[in-house]
Amino acid sequence: MTLMEFSMFPLDKGISVSKYVARVLDVVDKSGINYKLNPMGTVLEGEWEDLWKLLDKCFHELEEESGRIILQIKVDYRKGDTNRLVSKLKSVEQKVGRALKT
Repeated sequence: MTLMEFSMFPLDKGISVSKYVARVLDVVDKSGINYKLNPMGTVLEGEWEDLWKLLDKCFHELEEESGRIILQIKVDYRKGDTNRLVSKLKSVEQKVGRALKT
């Protein structure tokens, strides 16, 4: 199973890009792939090929109106493990001994 954190936004649309980030997140939400949004990006959990296909769809959503796009990706692949969006956080909280802000 793969965790992929990414952020993607156009550089040629001014200071506020939330309108474009919302378009990307609409694609993510409609994909059926498990995800968590955070203030600096989005973490996806799924099969390697499915996540890359989704990333490609997100890119093409922005490419329609953007001449310059920034994309940052971080990937954590681990065979066999599932539900890591939750289990990785729970593991750290268990070691700290309390719930943390997520």
